[in-house]
Amino acid sequence: MTGIFGVIFIGIALFVNHKAATKKRKNLSSLITNRQAVNHNPLNIDETKTAVKQEKSPNKTKFSKKLKNVRDGVAGEELKLKSIRYMLIQAGSDASVLTFWMWSCVSGVLFFAGAYLMGYSQITVILWAFTGFFGFPRYILKKKVARRQKKFLEEFADSLDGMIRLLKSGMPITEAIAMTSREYEGPIGQEMTKVYEDQRVGDTLPDAVQKMAFRMPIPEVKMFSTAITIQVQTGASLSEILQNLSNVIRQRFRLKRKIQSLSAEAKISAGIIGALPLVVVIGMYFGSPDYIALLWTHSSGKMMMYGAIGWMSIGILMMKSMINFKV
Repeated sequence: MTGIFGVIFIGIALFVNHKAATKKRKNLSSLITNRQAVNHNPLNIDETKTAVKQEKSPNKTKFSKKLKNVRDGVAGEELKLKSIRYMLIQAGSDASVLTFWMWSCVSGVLFFAGAYLMGYSQITVILWAFTGFFGFPRYILKKKVARRQKKFLEEFADSLDGMIRLLKSGMPITEAIAMTSREYEGPIGQEMTKVYEDQRVGDTLPDAVQKMAFRMPIPEVKMFSTAITIQVQTGASLSEILQNLSNVIRQRFRLKRKIQSLSAEAKISAGIIGALPLVVVIGMYFGSPDYIALLWTHSSGKMMMYGAIGWMSIGILMMKSMINFKV
């Protein structure tokens, strides 16, 4: 009964947190819409004077404070590199930290129930619950961040080439970014849309692209942010800077693919060596189950099995570090 009430409580908390996040997104959208209405509403001279007087009113001050709080809520905080909130930002998720921990509780309960139903010892059940609460959700979140960054990088050079063509045709950089956000889907479209919206709410272009580098902390995006900042300060040709940056990104991407092809043999060998003990155990289980069952039925066999698993894990991690090349 306690477990059922716990699951019901977690479900209610997740529903309430989802409603709060939806309300926050609606408030942000309304703030951006109001800002656009102030900037783009066609007014005559008298109406313009009236609008200027209204901007000096307390309502305008409150509006500016709200916008500042919305912007500072993400990029103004000094988040730790491995914090949950920063990882959620990198993953492009609108979920809050509370939602992550609630799903971690659900994962911990499921891991605990699975280990308990399989008849493991108390210590093993606690370790499985610990893994389900702290390890598995973080692993999934890291994989989501890595997958999003990989997808962003695969399309980033093409998006830069599109921006270069728009700039050469006479389009300003802000409209080129808006066009790119509409043409591309996935991480490219999301990040370019955020850059465009940040400019709409009052940020300068360097600040907007620096926030993009904060959300997508990969070298290519940092180089893009630096190039935009230098162009704004010095007035250099932005199309030429982006062209050089696109060439550098393509060369780095080509080098990564070459490294992957050269290290493919070593990775396959490491996979075979790591999977060989498991294959042997499975084969012996089907060939002579009574003989191999001593590893998990006898106390000495359990110690030997845990020791073998520990040493194999260390060996796999060492092989992975040896064949993991970063550019």
